[in-house]
Amino acid sequence: MHSLGLSVRRERWLLWTLAGIQFTHILDFMIMMPLGPQFIALFGISNAEFGLLVSSYTLAAGASGLLATTYIDRFGRKRLLITMYGLFGLATLACGLAPDYAFLLLARVAAGVFGGILSALTQTIVADAIPYERRGQAMGVVMTSFSVSTVAGVPLGLWLAAHWNWHVPFVGIAAMVGVLVGFAAWTMPRLDGHLHHPERPSVWRGIGQVLSAPAHWRAFAFTSGMMFTGFMVIPYITVYLQFNAGVLPHEVPWMYLLGGVGTLISARWIGRLSDRLGKVWVFRRLALAVTVPLVLTTVSAGLPLWGLFTISTALFVLMSGRMIPGMALVSATAAPRLRGTFLSLNASVQSASMGLAALISGLLVGRDAHGQLTGYWMVALLGVLASVLTWWLAPRLSSQPV
Repeated sequence: MHSLGLSVRRERWLLWTLAGIQFTHILDFMIMMPLGPQFIALFGISNAEFGLLVSSYTLAAGASGLLATTYIDRFGRKRLLITMYGLFGLATLACGLAPDYAFLLLARVAAGVFGGILSALTQTIVADAIPYERRGQAMGVVMTSFSVSTVAGVPLGLWLAAHWNWHVPFVGIAAMVGVLVGFAAWTMPRLDGHLHHPERPSVWRGIGQVLSAPAHWRAFAFTSGMMFTGFMVIPYITVYLQFNAGVLPHEVPWMYLLGGVGTLISARWIGRLSDRLGKVWVFRRLALAVTVPLVLTTVSAGLPLWGLFTISTALFVLMSGRMIPGMALVSATAAPRLRGTFLSLNASVQSASMGLAALISGLLVGRDAHGQLTGYWMVALLGVLASVLTWWLAPRLSSQPV
């Protein structure tokens, strides 16, 4: 039993419920990209218009995270999560019922607005409910959601879309949200201790306290570095494998399947290792290790299929693995009374960094006359520099292990 009085079983149900919440909103974002050809053909839209359909979610999520700093610490965690998650489910249902491009675009914006705060809220709840010494393992459980969405969610969504239509995956996600809202109501404690803190600041004073602390800015830089490391390379992996390395389209899903299974197996092990050996120690080693497959991914043309997928699986495992001790370190940077505001700002930093990294890589990576990528190795080197920055910053984050 820890300070909130949760039994081991109740704590386990809480973590798996949060993992389910993460799974649905990650899947809601990821399912859009492989459905692109269907949307382009059905709505008669250009590649740029489809790009807007995808980026509208991220942009809305980033803006939502900034707005959330004004209210996230003014409500109990449970009440706010259930409210925002329920509205996210309705927005996703609207996506599934969209009759045309304009309606779908507005529904995607709404999904981003309500979904943008969910990552920050789940991280805040883990930090509030789980003691620091076990928080690495807890983050490992919650972050298996990315692996499951990659291994099972996306292929299942594509199968449903192929056998029925593109509406079905979104309606299915909305139905899962409805079930998980009930689980959240049952498994979550009230988590409103921050509302009764004797030094609880006003809204703008709280934001000011978050922004005035140098430790928080180091954490923002650390988060930005983690996002830059991956998103300098990730957006173009599939294009590189097909056009440069000669991987056939029907072979590409194996990359996601193998990478997802690898992260599913490794996530909880890395979480336990982080608690046992120290989060900084584990993170720094993963931050250095990930640079190897990061660079190899961009120069792997000519390797056999098993070699390509070995590199991509290592990249998936190490990329997601370092996020486990990394986010445990970040979540402990702010005091509990400011944690929600801090993590909301941090979520906006994540979204902005992902978008900026993709933009920079898009400017640096070119295509030759044969459609092959050029200059891909340059973005990998920038990713390496970002990872080295996080290696340097990790021991300089100020933790408040509560």
